[in-house]
Amino acid sequence: MTAFTELMAHQRSTEALSLVAERLGWDQETMMPRGAAEQRAEELAAMEQVLHARRTDPRLAEWIAKAEAPDAAAERAIALIAHALRRNGAVPASLAEELARTTSLAQGIWAEARAKNDVGHFLPMLKRVVALRREEGQAMAAAGIGGGDAYDALIDGYEPGATAASLAAMFAAMRPRLVALREAVLGAPAPKALAGSFPAAGQLALARRAASAFGYDWTRGRLDLAVHPFSSGGVNDSRITTRVVETDPFNCLYSTIHEVGHSSYELAIDAAHHFTPLGHGVSMGVHESQSRIYENQLGRSRAFAGWLFTQMQAEFGALGVADADAFYATLNRVQRGFIRTEADELQYNLHVMLRFDLERALIGGRLDVADIEEAWNARFLSDFDFAVDVPANGVLQDVHWSVGAIGYFATYSLGNVYAGCLNQAMRRDLPDLDASLATGDARPATDWLCAKVQRFGSLYTPAEVITRACGAAPSEAPLLDYLETKFRALYNL
Repeated sequence: MTAFTELMAHQRSTEALSLVAERLGWDQETMMPRGAAEQRAEELAAMEQVLHARRTDPRLAEWIAKAEAPDAAAERAIALIAHALRRNGAVPASLAEELARTTSLAQGIWAEARAKNDVGHFLPMLKRVVALRREEGQAMAAAGIGGGDAYDALIDGYEPGATAASLAAMFAAMRPRLVALREAVLGAPAPKALAGSFPAAGQLALARRAASAFGYDWTRGRLDLAVHPFSSGGVNDSRITTRVVETDPFNCLYSTIHEVGHSSYELAIDAAHHFTPLGHGVSMGVHESQSRIYENQLGRSRAFAGWLFTQMQAEFGALGVADADAFYATLNRVQRGFIRTEADELQYNLHVMLRFDLERALIGGRLDVADIEEAWNARFLSDFDFAVDVPANGVLQDVHWSVGAIGYFATYSLGNVYAGCLNQAMRRDLPDLDASLATGDARPATDWLCAKVQRFGSLYTPAEVITRACGAAPSEAPLLDYLETKFRALYNL
């Protein structure tokens, strides 16, 4: 065997084992009995021990040095393995194992604390998670990852090429227009909200129809319930989850469509890339571009809203709104709210900015975990002009910090920016798209996204894949222009 074939054979098994570990995480959040939490933590720690050993195997450096890439895709794969080796090699095996164990336990404790609105129940575990992630970031920074900055090293694991400074600059460019538009919209008469009860069975049936409208492949996926919706897996097994609130059917429907975007990306990657470093989404920002464009520019469009209106009437009867136009306005209603995942398109990024600044301060040592609730509540009041009522609507609402996903939140907004660019290009290429969406068929859009983004997996860098798809470098301008046009029309501004 050549060095290249040995390298890729080793990587194939590593990729397969990481999918097994991911499946354990999926089971933990969907079907695992509560009493198995400590056992699952040990199982995940054992898997991480095996994976870390494989990802830091001394043979990797030798194979990388000797490998001769037969083509550009192979060259990219080698580069990605080399970068991962630098990251993983900087982290002691004991730290990687302890992170897996601690975050597995923390997820269950977070869920209990959220259900009880008891921040104190979660803080000791959050303190441990933050300390471990800070230690990990510092170890990688010492090896030159993230330009030597611990938080940038953590960001690199989710969005290669991004830094806290570049993300902060993006937010600074976005905030003034978002805040000005929000103030104008909130000063105008609001569309009527849906009222009533929407049974869980009907919501889930409609969620499945919506997923099918976007081309979700049920032969390689499934839909389950979770406290915090997510997608999991890849290659030929990528699963989605949602949640049900019987007074808010949009929560279930749009969580489902959002996760279909993630899952469809994984399932669309060229089979030649399976079980290689190219065989999954290139970054969380690009991943979020898929989920957010499915959810918003497509799923909340006037055309798709017309189809959804008829589907909801068939499932639930009268909805209390006059017609499809009124339903479209209700679907895109801007209102005060605590929850990021339920936020309208206009305010969503403001929720992300709050989290980005707080976790940056946590990793930088400028904010203590003991003070996180007070800091969250003060920032929320400043940004949204009303106070958090209970912790489940504040610092306990997101699962991310419990599972160690620190450095992740900014990729949601980066995904929105990418989605704005992709939507502009897609609408240019598909002038008749709305006619298909009006019939509940989003496949022309999802086929375009597959051809332009999804099938490449990690073959190109995040900036390259968006630039190739759109014909221009990523910019926040298309997203902001889209939001201005949409919400000024909806609110007659």
